[in-house]
Amino acid sequence: MEVRKMSKEIDQHCNETIEKCKIPGFAIAIAKEEVLLWGKGYGYRDIEKELPVTMDTVFGIGSVTKSFTCVAIMQLQEVGKLSVHDSVVDYLPEFKTADKKHTEQITIHHFMTHTAGLPPLPTLFAALRRSMENDLKLEEAEKQTEQQASKTPLAYVETAEELFASLAKETYELLGAPGMEFSYSNDCYALLGLIIERVSGQSYEEYIMEHILNPIGMENSVFHLEELNAHEDIAVLYDSRKQDEETIVFESNNPWDAPIMRSAGFLKSTAKDMLKYADIFRNGGKVGDIQVLTNESVEQMMTPFIELVPGSYYGYGLMITPDFFGYKLVEHSGGIKGVSSQMSIIPELGLTGIALANLAGAPSSKMLSSAFKEYLGKPFTAKHISVEEVDVVTDSLQEYEGEFLSGEGMALRFYVKDEKLLASSGEYADVELKFVGNDSFLLQFLENETRIRFVRNEERKIIRAAFGSRQIPKVK
Repeated sequence: MEVRKMSKEIDQHCNETIEKCKIPGFAIAIAKEEVLLWGKGYGYRDIEKELPVTMDTVFGIGSVTKSFTCVAIMQLQEVGKLSVHDSVVDYLPEFKTADKKHTEQITIHHFMTHTAGLPPLPTLFAALRRSMENDLKLEEAEKQTEQQASKTPLAYVETAEELFASLAKETYELLGAPGMEFSYSNDCYALLGLIIERVSGQSYEEYIMEHILNPIGMENSVFHLEELNAHEDIAVLYDSRKQDEETIVFESNNPWDAPIMRSAGFLKSTAKDMLKYADIFRNGGKVGDIQVLTNESVEQMMTPFIELVPGSYYGYGLMITPDFFGYKLVEHSGGIKGVSSQMSIIPELGLTGIALANLAGAPSSKMLSSAFKEYLGKPFTAKHISVEEVDVVTDSLQEYEGEFLSGEGMALRFYVKDEKLLASSGEYADVELKFVGNDSFLLQFLENETRIRFVRNEERKIIRAAFGSRQIPKVK
């Protein structure tokens, strides 16, 4: 396929989306092999000082960090220090759940694929709590933070000992046998970070720096902004809140940090650096002259191990779409305060892409996907999977009603109104769900079309809702 430059239409599409979503700063970069097809900064890394975004602007990358964690695990497997099929308790004997037999069956593979059977737990907020308490936000946003913090355990979770203690004392129902149920777990990735530390003899951050960042020349990628020395091209963090149906965006430049969970989502990087990193998955583990991983390890990471939703799977720290308009798409997104990130690769085409924003909830994934679609000659609105709405007997909608609460703080309520099933969550209310069969629905949420699947027990009672990659228990 010929190398294509991006058109004026995709540039206009990004401008319109950024304006609509009030995104302060946004960087996007797409490369074919090692040739940059398009790299552009939009808006400001600092609105007050009117400092522009560049390809060297440092943003948080959120959960894209999870792929780095899996690269580290694969490196350690290559040198014979562990196997992904080893039991977790071989390395973390302190790790406990309510079911000892279940715990002993959990492998490193299960952690990497989010299939250990753990539901969403409040550990992340406990790990973030100290930095959240230092957060200066607008009054309404401060109230929201306090509400989230009230769902966390009383103690802080900042050390390995506190993490093990928190997981051991949490009361929850396991989702199923290891390997059977997918539910996105920051806890599992925090534990992977501890395995890396114990096997390598280095801190997680030191290992990533020495074995990934430095060898491939990711010069402006760090876990701590102080490590950037003279580099001042750093994105200010912004937050948002609703006020009288209007979205208010404001500076909130206190980065959240969770020391014990850095392996789950706290690396910071640039569009230029991340294109180098993406070459690991484009080029069989090789970046320039550096062989970061063997091709076999890369292929293992990009294996679609477990289905998330029809047509989308999870590998090792990567999401896999086997048929994205005829090609295999490898990707991961990230989001936390002041962060919305997306990394996408189509290895067969040698195509890599990065999108970074300094506002949580910004549709970075959607804009990068639109750019990839344009490269493939598809409209921005094209869907790689066709999903048809199915008629549903109105009376049967009643069984989906209820309240669902995640240990991470997400609350969902489903209710029937005017013969339609609606959802409410936080600031969003009366969002209509469209039935697509097999206890599954589609809804528009945060600029994206999202699937919800209701999970039943053996008695056919609905017990959870699989939403946003997490299985959220029904509480009422």
